[in-house]
Amino acid sequence: MNTKRILAGVAVAAIAAGGGILAGHWATSGSAGVADAASVSAAASGKQNAVGQLWSAAVTNPDGKAQSLAIYKGRPVVVNFWASWCGPCVEEMPELSALQREYAKKGIQFLGVGVDSAANIKTFLRKVPVDYPIYVAGFGGADVARAFGNNAGGLPYTVVIDANGAVRATKLGQIKPDELRHTLDAL
Repeated sequence: MNTKRILAGVAVAAIAAGGGILAGHWATSGSAGVADAASVSAAASGKQNAVGQLWSAAVTNPDGKAQSLAIYKGRPVVVNFWASWCGPCVEEMPELSALQREYAKKGIQFLGVGVDSAANIKTFLRKVPVDYPIYVAGFGGADVARAFGNNAGGLPYTVVIDANGAVRATKLGQIKPDELRHTLDAL
């Protein structure tokens, strides 16, 4: 068995084990299910902290220059945590680029946060054009994604944040464009 198959198997197992309610579905702010008000309030507070962590995350552009994600505060954003070695991440990038072009006129900004090295991301971007900003967070990006509820640590992981800084939806795994459109049209 080759290394790529082993890594793919580990990734699938991690997603299956930790994905829970997120596996294959968007988790939205209204999808708490049966929970008491205190639990819902605590979850919302945790996601607010995650948004603050995102805005203050140490990121660079692919050339290594320090950047700040706080410039996107006050705008609706779709944050996609990804890595160049992640097959589903790479597969969904053309769809995310198309959605960025479609929703740019509505003021929605897509962002890629690479949980990868700057060298890998820079090499990747030379081969695959992307129509939204890409930032390098290294392994620290996994901590930010975890703050948004990605307890499995799987990739890709996508978060929709509205202009008020509220997390509207999260998804572990490859996006389905129509599902993401539904979420974005509700912003």
